[in-house]
Amino acid sequence: MISKGERAANYLILAAFAAFALWPVLTIVAAALGPDDSAARTAQGPGLLGLHPENFGTAWQQGQFGHSMLTSIAVSAFVVTCATLLSVMSGYAFGTMTFPGRNLLFYVFLVGIMVPAEATVVPLYFDLRTLGLTNTFWAIALPQVAQSVAFGTFWMRTYFRASPVAMAEAARLDGAGSWTTLWRILLPIGRPAVTTLVVLTFMWTWNEFLIPLVMATSDELRTAPLGLAFFQGQYTSGFTLLAAGAVIVAAPVVVLYLFLQRRFIQGMIEGAVRE
Repeated sequence: MISKGERAANYLILAAFAAFALWPVLTIVAAALGPDDSAARTAQGPGLLGLHPENFGTAWQQGQFGHSMLTSIAVSAFVVTCATLLSVMSGYAFGTMTFPGRNLLFYVFLVGIMVPAEATVVPLYFDLRTLGLTNTFWAIALPQVAQSVAFGTFWMRTYFRASPVAMAEAARLDGAGSWTTLWRILLPIGRPAVTTLVVLTFMWTWNEFLIPLVMATSDELRTAPLGLAFFQGQYTSGFTLLAAGAVIVAAPVVVLYLFLQRRFIQGMIEGAVRE
């Protein structure tokens, strides 16, 4: 039984770590709502309660974030959808089936986790250029699908290996095939694991900087992180609008996490216990 003193100490420690983690975020948000320090802007009024939410509108227009955000949404939606479907199916195969070369092939998937993108982006660029795919949507999306499937296979394999064997056996006795067992029996009870995979994949894809920078030079294919980098160098010399642009770019990831945080944390805890 935890005493009141121990509980108070636990909350105090958690509050200290929360403040340490949130302080940089709050600093950026406060800077984004402060008076514009850009030399290119005219003097601002006092604002509402001393805050200047109009900075976000100014940053949105000057940085042309509308198009780059749409590009990032399209890339992220494609990568998350494809990577999740492929990861679920490959994780199910590696976690529940026996076939020749299973372990060797799984280690090949693990290589995709261990090798950093910086080591493969240059040869990958020349491969895609040979195929005529550079400076296209596919040059940005497909490499990220491959990267996400490597981790997703490992993640879903862990779940399926720890899934209730009795349920799968009962389904097979009732005449259900592998496909039915996956989508109607095992996957519905594995929603936290899938949600965790979706959130992580979306976060990695949304924040990816190197692959879009190398694979696509067209302004039409510029993603949100690239848009923020170009905004810093071309459109403003002040920190306020840059902070507002950073908040705009980070907002979709934060909103998705807040919306799915319960299942995300549940999936992380279950994965840690099973592993």
